[in-house]
Amino acid sequence: MATRQLSGMLFSELVHGGAANLRANAQTVNDLNVFPIPDGDTGENMSLTMAGGVNASNDIHSTALSDVSDTIATGMLLSARGNSGVILSQFFAGMAKGFTGSDEADVRTVGHAFMSGVRRAYESVMKPTEGTMLTVAREGAEYAFARINEESTLETFFSDVLDEMNRSLQRTPELLDVLREAGVIDSGGAGLVYIIDGMNRTLRGEEVYEGEAALSGGHYIDTSRFNADSVMEFAYCTEFLLQLQNSKCDAEHFDEKVIIDYLKTVGDSIVAFKTGTIVKVHVHTLTPGAVLEFARQYGEFLTVKIENMTLQHNDIIEKDDEPKHELKRERKRFAAIAVAEGEGIRQTLSDLGADHVIDGGQGKNPSSEDFIEAFDLVNADTIFVLPDNGNIIMAAQLAANMYTGSKVYVVPSKSIGDGYAALSMMSFDSGNADTILSEMTEAMEGVVTCQVTRSIRDAVIDDVDIHVDDYIGFSGKSMLSAAENKVDAAVEMLEKMNASDHEVMIVIYGTSANDEDRNAFRQSVKRGCPSTELYEIDGGQDVYDFEIILE
Repeated sequence: MATRQLSGMLFSELVHGGAANLRANAQTVNDLNVFPIPDGDTGENMSLTMAGGVNASNDIHSTALSDVSDTIATGMLLSARGNSGVILSQFFAGMAKGFTGSDEADVRTVGHAFMSGVRRAYESVMKPTEGTMLTVAREGAEYAFARINEESTLETFFSDVLDEMNRSLQRTPELLDVLREAGVIDSGGAGLVYIIDGMNRTLRGEEVYEGEAALSGGHYIDTSRFNADSVMEFAYCTEFLLQLQNSKCDAEHFDEKVIIDYLKTVGDSIVAFKTGTIVKVHVHTLTPGAVLEFARQYGEFLTVKIENMTLQHNDIIEKDDEPKHELKRERKRFAAIAVAEGEGIRQTLSDLGADHVIDGGQGKNPSSEDFIEAFDLVNADTIFVLPDNGNIIMAAQLAANMYTGSKVYVVPSKSIGDGYAALSMMSFDSGNADTILSEMTEAMEGVVTCQVTRSIRDAVIDDVDIHVDDYIGFSGKSMLSAAENKVDAAVEMLEKMNASDHEVMIVIYGTSANDEDRNAFRQSVKRGCPSTELYEIDGGQDVYDFEIILE
């Protein structure tokens, strides 16, 4: 087989194949977590990010490569979650940029697009680290690009990319001590290899099986829940891709702010950005017809989707004891959004002043679109976001950059302790966003969060000998203890953290910590940290038996 041109239809098929192969191997990627704990979610994050691109491509009718790649990239950007998912979405967005204006692409253009994807992926990370999926992407693209010649086909190019990515992946432990010590290869790099492998196999005509957990393709809504007597309480969720037309405007230099300014007069929850000569729009409005009529002044639609949000709202309420959708609130000057997993800790953060707490955390990373929906819900001029997890910050920042309805500041909170401290000291009295951000960031200094959970494999990390099913204690990236009993692991961890030197200890109990565990922990703290004030929260989180904040 010798394929020399990449069309939009073929690219879509390759992405479907890559997504299916990753889906089938997502758990394998999850299990490559450096720490042997049951919260590895790299495979899931990357898979759900890919699913956003796949689902978006199902709605496009254009066959031009530039249109298809833009649509897929946009879907991935909105679905991106976790650092690996955000980097992956940026890689495909960079590829789409490389295909700008192309109905089809020859092998050299495809090579340039891969290199463009690598550059954008690197640019998306403040401090790129080698030995990660960035290295795997770069070395694979560089190797394959250098080998392109007059005889090259898409088959030889993808084969070269895959071969070098595989070699690069095996070298990742040589570049990162933490991988070498844990005895694993980089999980994000492995996810990328599975994607390219699926694309390569699809290109060669092989069927790629995605396993039991198929990619979601939308949801069913019972239309009987909105009848002739229903009242339209909510707006229409209106989304479209607008191909700018040179006959109507200067497509290359068109400023999407023209559309954004209009949307602000007729709707909210606005997301609008331009990629090449295509504008992606999302808005909640009661007049979708007027929005479409306005936008058509500048181009023609590639895709249009309009959904009745009142019907969606009623459908969700009737299926759930507790409504998941909240009414949009009155506009206010400042608001704060946090992220947490567990009903008890979410309530605690709300009590501390968070206007909204997104259900999520390690193992349940929210997408950029989840953040955008939360931004719209709190409806404030200025919004402060507390991701409370280092693996969520990039998705929050991506959403902040995409959102146009408010000024959004992402507070660099990497743990639940950071978020707790920042909210505890949060005050909007100054009326100055920079001052508020500075105060919240300063409040996180000196706060330490450590956690106890169960190990899923044998390992030796930071000279701590770990056996499968041991309880392990760690803080950030430092492994501190391992024991057969969760309380023993917590006590040893706190000793190494010099917990007795801290004035305040806040323990957040997980669902697996029973009354006996809690009482034993209290007694141990009383003996080992007699001067430390202990506060207890029934957090309700699943992964961690104890989450402990030291102040």
